[in-house]
Amino acid sequence: MKNTHIEHPEDSILNGDLSVLDWFTSNGTISAKIDGAPAIVWGRNPATGNFFVGTKSVFNKKLIKINESHEDIDKNHSGNVAHILHVCFDNLPETDYIIQGDFIGVGGNIAYKPNTITYYFPEVVTENIIIAPHTAYHAEEDLRDSFAFPLTKSLPSNEDVLFVQPDVTIAEHLDDIQDMCNFARQMSTLCAFPNDKTVNRIKKQLNSCIREGIELDDITLEALAHDNNCDVSVLRLWKLVWSIKLDMFAFIERDDDIDCYIEEEECGHEGYVMCNEFGTYKIVNREGFSRANFTIAKSW
Repeated sequence: MKNTHIEHPEDSILNGDLSVLDWFTSNGTISAKIDGAPAIVWGRNPATGNFFVGTKSVFNKKLIKINESHEDIDKNHSGNVAHILHVCFDNLPETDYIIQGDFIGVGGNIAYKPNTITYYFPEVVTENIIIAPHTAYHAEEDLRDSFAFPLTKSLPSNEDVLFVQPDVTIAEHLDDIQDMCNFARQMSTLCAFPNDKTVNRIKKQLNSCIREGIELDDITLEALAHDNNCDVSVLRLWKLVWSIKLDMFAFIERDDDIDCYIEEEECGHEGYVMCNEFGTYKIVNREGFSRANFTIAKSW
């Protein structure tokens, strides 16, 4: 699948898919989710054999924007995104792989605010650009048919590119998480799960509550359930899975020397992405990062 959107684990439970409860405690890969922008995709175009750069639009089904030259960039893009793609085209290493990463900035500074989080590096970055790579792709003949998988190896930085890939580890023993997942599974037997149309509407309303700072207490959940003619037990299960996700932060450690701030308040990275046989989901504090991401103006 293409890495166009990674879901929150609690959102996946709304339609009755309980596999996320196995995802929490299964072995797999975990990586830091860096708050860069825009997403940059680069590598070898399987259709032509040429090096390319682009945004997620390289995967478009119709209006495909694959840039194999500076002329392609000027034709397909404009403004700051075009400028970013030009410097990426000049500095990213040519590779037989297809890689996606988040753009953090150009060298010469200590502090960078590509999106919502401001990153403070321990010293002035001397490389030309900074990229946080996270996903690799395999495609036989066409980028639109590519398959995504987590980038598990570290890309070596050079004088042109600083690749940011913090080391992340997760505890081996997650007994407390497992106990809560077992309880959630029992709770799910009391739920009448809604159809996909209702689920999509509920997700939008939950995001609106987060954006507006509305506390998702039982009164709010009951109101959402009433508005959508939905079993309130489903939303209570959603809130439980949300809390399990937040508890996961206590079992995750990262090793890097980058300080992170949202406005004046110190924070961690945006979150983490964990992938195993039960799926790929993001571990993000929605009341912290997501609310700020909804409301803070973006420079790029």
